[in-house]
Amino acid sequence: MAKWTPFPHAGDYRFDAASVKKQWARLHGGDAEPCPQDAAVLNAWALFHSGDFEKAAAAGLAAGGAGITVANKATAIYANYLEPKEKTRLDLFTQVAERAEAQAAAEPGNPNAWYWHAYALGRYSQGISVAKALAQGLGGKVKESLEKAIALSPRHADARIALGAFHAEVIDKVGSLIGGMTYGAKKDTGLKLFQEALKLNPGSPIAMIEYANALVMLEGDRKMNEATALYEKAAASTPADAMERLDVEMAKAELED
Repeated sequence: MAKWTPFPHAGDYRFDAASVKKQWARLHGGDAEPCPQDAAVLNAWALFHSGDFEKAAAAGLAAGGAGITVANKATAIYANYLEPKEKTRLDLFTQVAERAEAQAAAEPGNPNAWYWHAYALGRYSQGISVAKALAQGLGGKVKESLEKAIALSPRHADARIALGAFHAEVIDKVGSLIGGMTYGAKKDTGLKLFQEALKLNPGSPIAMIEYANALVMLEGDRKMNEATALYEKAAASTPADAMERLDVEMAKAELED
């Protein structure tokens, strides 16, 4: 596979095992991942938070166990924000979905195995078109895995964001009647999930961005001012690590368009 595109702000975030451990609660307020005992896994997380996604993925796979979660997160975040080729992006999301599915089969009580399975399938679905993905039955898999992640980890803010986005996108593509009857998608449920996510992880720029997108999808122009305010808040927030920097930069770019 071709070399991954480097994080464009290399050197802005320098983490080692000790600083990751110290800032763990802030860095993992979204995914509620427990702090690892294994030094190799902690080092993989240090690479991830520093923005060295390719090395983080390799280190996570080499460590095994809880390292698979680092590899899945590093690969998914890289594919979502930095990979320029659409086919490669989709291939990377497929890899993550398959690895996470195997991880969930081996460790059914691991919430982030279910979460990364859903995240990767969800991003893959957006890549091929949500309508096509729904026709392939991917929607049900995404919803089921996210609901499992939340049931296993009630403080999982990121799973709520992704599930809120699922409700919004399905209704946006097929309407509230078919969305509700066929896929169990409901506007009120979707909006409530975003509100819960922001209560659990108030500083999350991606929560603000995805909530803004959902408001426009579900409520239209009448919520445009509220959505813009959420984007402005996301763009003005101080990133804790490389991943959040990518979220903040995305919010800024959207406001400039």
